[in-house]
Amino acid sequence: MDTGRGEDGAIISLKGVTKSFGAHTVLEDISFDVPRGAITAILGPSGTGKSVLLKTIIGLLRPDDGQIWVDGQQVVGMREHALYRLRRKFGVLFQDGALFGSMSLYDNIAFPLREHTRKSEREIRQLVVMNAELVGLLDHLRKLPGEVSGGMRKRAGLARAMVTEPEIVFFDEPDSGLDPVRVAYLDDLVLTAQRETGATFFIITHNITSVMRIADYFGVLYRSHLLRFGPKEEMISCGDPVIAQFLAGRSKGPIGMDEMADDDDYDPAAAELSPDQLSPVEPVADELSGDDAPTMVSGLDRVTPPALEATAP
Repeated sequence: MDTGRGEDGAIISLKGVTKSFGAHTVLEDISFDVPRGAITAILGPSGTGKSVLLKTIIGLLRPDDGQIWVDGQQVVGMREHALYRLRRKFGVLFQDGALFGSMSLYDNIAFPLREHTRKSEREIRQLVVMNAELVGLLDHLRKLPGEVSGGMRKRAGLARAMVTEPEIVFFDEPDSGLDPVRVAYLDDLVLTAQRETGATFFIITHNITSVMRIADYFGVLYRSHLLRFGPKEEMISCGDPVIAQFLAGRSKGPIGMDEMADDDDYDPAAAELSPDQLSPVEPVADELSGDDAPTMVSGLDRVTPPALEATAP
């Protein structure tokens, strides 16, 4: 019997999802299955509804039509307390890291453990150190977000997203504001984190180079529709003219300069994923210069972390 949960092995399944803002249809009849334990990316030109798609999956927006299944549970119409329990399986890396400006990096990473678990401070410290080590931040845990660079804030955001050991980690334009070298470092961290944890990573981005490096599967949104979704190798060779133009970054092709139709009822800002919809977050200070290159540490080559007695609460 078809339960609507998608194919075997899918941790997220969308069936005919449609979402409009006023007269403007942002997503129309979107259907695809996200494989469990893999890195999946959704690409598309600016303004094609990528962040709206992410918000509907998380349950921050309710679609006008369709079904969304996450780990066997129907998200559409789910009561708030049940949705809250489901979100405990999620980690989210926001565009700017979304760190508390008045807290040290240590306390920022520890925050979801203190808020949503009953772990002791000793257990929290172990998890914070482990995840800070993974992203190369052990030497910076006492610093405030305003004292480190944008790339380091991204890494702290990734550590915080991973610290609760989530089954699914959502990334909203994770490389936004980073230079190509820092993007490459972040990609390496994403790959390392996914291999270490086996979690499902779901990434919203328009960075083609990054997707080619890290994604196992990806799909392309265009004019409210999902053109195609599948394994990376199949997508690269599919021959679709829109996908081919987008992946090649060419100006000539079906994608024009302005893919957003003028519509007074559609507010792009309302569609952006903001961290205060999941938890209260203070504004992040302006970026400062710093060394963004993390020290890569694999599970087979751990270093002994420095003492953090002065850092841990």
